[in-house]
Amino acid sequence: MAFIYALPEDIREGRTTDVYFERTLKVLRAEGLDGVEVYAEVTASGIPRGYRWAIYAGLREVLKLLEGRRVNVYSLPEATLFKPLDANGVKVPVMAIEGPYGEFAVFETALLGFLSTASGIATKAARVKKAARGRPVLSFGARRTHPAIAPFMDYYAYVGGCDGVSCVKGAEFLGIKPSGTMPHSLMIIFRAARGDHTQAWIAFDKHLEPGIPRIALVDTFWDEAEEAVRAAQLLDGRLWGVRLDTPGSRRGSMAAIVREVKWKLKAAGHGNVRIVVSGGLDEHTIPELVEAGAEAFGVGSAIANAPIIDYAMDITAVKVDGRWIPIAKRGKYSGRKQVYRCWNCLVDVVTLEGAEPPKCPSCGGEMEAILRIVMRSGKLLAKPEPPQELRRRVLEQLERVEL
Repeated sequence: MAFIYALPEDIREGRTTDVYFERTLKVLRAEGLDGVEVYAEVTASGIPRGYRWAIYAGLREVLKLLEGRRVNVYSLPEATLFKPLDANGVKVPVMAIEGPYGEFAVFETALLGFLSTASGIATKAARVKKAARGRPVLSFGARRTHPAIAPFMDYYAYVGGCDGVSCVKGAEFLGIKPSGTMPHSLMIIFRAARGDHTQAWIAFDKHLEPGIPRIALVDTFWDEAEEAVRAAQLLDGRLWGVRLDTPGSRRGSMAAIVREVKWKLKAAGHGNVRIVVSGGLDEHTIPELVEAGAEAFGVGSAIANAPIIDYAMDITAVKVDGRWIPIAKRGKYSGRKQVYRCWNCLVDVVTLEGAEPPKCPSCGGEMEAILRIVMRSGKLLAKPEPPQELRRRVLEQLERVEL
């Protein structure tokens, strides 16, 4: 019995497509039309309710998917913060593909899946990071998604602003060390086998490399404040922080627990010990914990199960007799386009390709064309940007927006 998942070669060979693309190509080939050159653009049909913006992510995967195909790809810079509509109410193309339709038709399904999922994860991570007000956020979502895509989830959680990831393979793709604390299972085994769960903290400190932060889990058996003070005493200055993962049935107000633990640590002479909180957190619950004094957060389900960004791909121009003819279905804007951005205001204006560059409608300043060619005839024009650079771009933009 095998795991149920698609191999990379399945994706690259178009076997994860929707069947109507296969049937469409069968018809077009029979009629000699599969080589018709088209210009198709990707726009966000919508973003999750309550969101003001999204993070565009997944370009790396799309370029890998289309590498070697006879297509040109235009894209916004990956990790760009954008709104679905420009200043004039026109949908903003985040990507455009031109080439014979038969070259990429069956890849639309996978392409949209890559972008929708990556952008959803990066956007949720960015929202969580914004809510944390500069405090560290770790992605703990590996156990909340299919293990085959756990590294993908962690990669784009990091791009979206997370400071670290728990999944070993995810950290490997990012070129960083995985981050984490200790599980309740460690505490329970020491309690059952040695009669004293506090010995787990000592053993953790004894056997793990010095570079791993000593963060003690302090909510397994006793009162959280009591366990936190005891852990600080036992590790005698080596304790970086304590983690609170109190179950909902025993929690009451987590903010109140954070305040009490912080107070009692300080009263006992361990005010340097940090408070790490995990369990059911998102951008709505974190601000209260920040106010209470929490200094780091582990976020799993909210990021791993992030709502997707609802992208669609639509043909907006077809080449006929050597000329591009604007054409699109109802509700879509026809023609080849360019996206201009004012980086000071984070305002976009969409124009037809070749139109006069606009001025920023907010500040009157110059705007930059940001829909740029990134692949020509299936060949990458530059190496994909490293995730650290993408993350830096997200964090810089987050400073200028509100949730």
